[in-house]
Amino acid sequence: MLFPEPLKKGDKVAVISLSSGILGEPYCTHEKELGIKMLRRFGLEPVFTQHALMGTDFIMKHPEARAADLKAAFPDDSVKGIICAIGGIETFRTFPYLMEDEEFINAVRQHPKFFLGFSDTTNNHLMFHRLGLQTFYGQAFMCDLAELSGDMLPYSKAQFESCFAPYHGRKITPSDVWYEERTDFSSAAVGTAPVSHKEEHGYELLQGSPVFEGELLGGCIDSMGEMLMSGNIDRFGDMLSDELEKYPHFKEDFIKQSEITRKYNIFPNAEEWRGKILFAETSEVMPAPETLREYLTALKNEGVFGNINGIIIGKPMNEKYYEEYKSVWREAVDNAELPMLYNVNFGHSAPRAVLPYGAMAHVDADRQEITLL
Repeated sequence: MLFPEPLKKGDKVAVISLSSGILGEPYCTHEKELGIKMLRRFGLEPVFTQHALMGTDFIMKHPEARAADLKAAFPDDSVKGIICAIGGIETFRTFPYLMEDEEFINAVRQHPKFFLGFSDTTNNHLMFHRLGLQTFYGQAFMCDLAELSGDMLPYSKAQFESCFAPYHGRKITPSDVWYEERTDFSSAAVGTAPVSHKEEHGYELLQGSPVFEGELLGGCIDSMGEMLMSGNIDRFGDMLSDELEKYPHFKEDFIKQSEITRKYNIFPNAEEWRGKILFAETSEVMPAPETLREYLTALKNEGVFGNINGIIIGKPMNEKYYEEYKSVWREAVDNAELPMLYNVNFGHSAPRAVLPYGAMAHVDADRQEITLL
């Protein structure tokens, strides 16, 4: 595996829109400016890739342009890191333009760079894992660096700061608080704090040994499930009504998502999961328990649960389905000996930790810590 250098002050970092193009919309200008200010506070020099600010319509219609931005960033030695603007639902449409381009594949291997994002970016992370590059499941530009309160949430900020040093020996522990998802992202919300709650649970061991180790591999369970199943577009309901009307080819592509994913061998095979720790979390869609069960069944059918050393499960957003999800995980995995640690701060529920793909992790539920070895 290729390990990129940690970030350092003075580095140029590229902000890229690989899925949703919302960052380029005029109504998000205040978030763009907040994110720029925050990156500069860290001593970083932010730049936007050529198409990152072209808006939702352009980004949806042109996966080849998104891919071109990634192709341009890797051979550029002045760019030391790449941060995703936000997630979305269809990054997989960039695969044909990336995985069939030998120049891009060689650039990734010859110019390894720090790459950060979460949610639908799971697709890109697993693509880079296939290409042998370590990437980082963590903060996104709009969701974290552009925090509307004017500063990053303290836990998330400390996690981002950890990206400026080697991660070896770093401990990930429970946050003292968790935050509800905002309902107002307008400029009127600038300067307001998100609703916070005292953490009442900490890390919960659902089953198995409280101590386990393995290399980290995973992402958003919604994304991984869709990668393996025929695209289940109905789960998005009204969320996609505009997209389906404006972009007639989108539905066809989405239904073929698993076909596209398998064509380029993006999802790790059963043997590649051997000895790993699966980290998985649910999206802002907050899927119903039965939908989560479908996703987990898809992973089980791929041989994931028969080969891994344990599972780290992210805190559900807004704690919705908190208890129901626990039952689904136990029942779907159907192996009482496999360790499962629940309610870990990463993914869609704020605040967010940074998890390096391929890092060896030591989990100790009794000590309430995950140590990156």
